[in-house]
Amino acid sequence: MLNQPFPDFKLPSTNGQTFRLSEATSGKSLVIYFYPKDNTPGCTTEGQDFRDAYPDFIKTGCEVVGVSRDNIKSHEGFKSKMDFPFHLISDATETACKLFGVIKMKNMYGKQVRGIERSTFVFDRNGLLQREWRGVKIPGHVQEVLEFVKGLPA
Repeated sequence: MLNQPFPDFKLPSTNGQTFRLSEATSGKSLVIYFYPKDNTPGCTTEGQDFRDAYPDFIKTGCEVVGVSRDNIKSHEGFKSKMDFPFHLISDATETACKLFGVIKMKNMYGKQVRGIERSTFVFDRNGLLQREWRGVKIPGHVQEVLEFVKGLPA
């Protein structure tokens, strides 16, 4: 799906907003990162890394949003507690998760469970998907995404 238009979708977002992909990619690039669950160690670290690099993303004309299946109330608390400057999108219906193919069977404490595979996607200013990372390992990931975004055409 790289360099292709992506199906539009809209979902509830923090601060009483509604996120719509077509609006978010109109004239600016966009990083969408999918994470398993609010307030868990890995997801907190990843969010903090995006938070800390957020000013650098904004300087390139790129917005960042995080997505999980948690509800808006959970997202609002997580966003406030971690001082995230970007929105978190609630995908309780798995609408975006299905479009991006991020729901996977995972082992948790010896049991198979359905969950979000940590993944990141970058869209350019024309709304075209330019890069994806799946099965993300957190250390160094945000910096790698930022370096890719810096190379996108202005």
